[in-house]
Amino acid sequence: HIGNGEHNFVYTGDIKYGRSMLLESANTNYPRVETLLIESTYGAKEDIQPDRQEVESAFIASVNSVLKEGGKVLIPIPAVGRAQELMLVIDQYMKSGELVEAPVFMEGMIQEATAIHEAFPEYLVRDLKKKILETDDNPFDSEYFTNITHQDGRDEPLRENSPCIIIATSGMLEGGPVLEYFRNVAPHAKNKILFVSYQVNGTLGRRVMDGAKQVSILGKEGRIEVVSINCSTERLDGFSGHSDYNQLMSF
Repeated sequence: HIGNGEHNFVYTGDIKYGRSMLLESANTNYPRVETLLIESTYGAKEDIQPDRQEVESAFIASVNSVLKEGGKVLIPIPAVGRAQELMLVIDQYMKSGELVEAPVFMEGMIQEATAIHEAFPEYLVRDLKKKILETDDNPFDSEYFTNITHQDGRDEPLRENSPCIIIATSGMLEGGPVLEYFRNVAPHAKNKILFVSYQVNGTLGRRVMDGAKQVSILGKEGRIEVVSINCSTERLDGFSGHSDYNQLMSF
């Protein structure tokens, strides 16, 4: 509020003006606003994201096509927000039978970030809040999920002929446990690397997404290692935590 409240200034920060499985739509319940400063990550008129149901259907089809052939799906992901959203999507569609049941292994800071979401359910969508507080059906504790907390735990998700989903940080393949999975998953044609978050130019994730067939990474004992990429790769838009152009204008 500026002055005596005669001029009200709203600064949004990053917002999603659309309900997801994790969070309610951004709040617009302001009695009066004279000035609005809003984010513009997807502020161009051509920045229109797919309908949420459309992207969830595409996710199901993409993952099922790999699991049914005995492959592994590696999803590089940021630990906060996107990971929890994807956990809810996977749990819901595996329970409904639309997504092939398979183990889901997670590694990185995902477990810690998820614990924060569980500690403050009042900030989550109403249905999820109720499940966490009032039932034994907390989707974050789903039977499908296994948290990898030590390097020895990677043996199971990396075992041959064992279809699974692997969700690991970091989201752009720039470090973290995802690199160990990447070097094992990428060389095999029946596997897939599925990108559900933005890949900045110059990152390893961007090079892989753009179709690189060989990349160099820092391997064990600090040695440079060349990884051949024979698996398929796919990018899915629509899981972004940002509003697209239409949502920004609606807000």
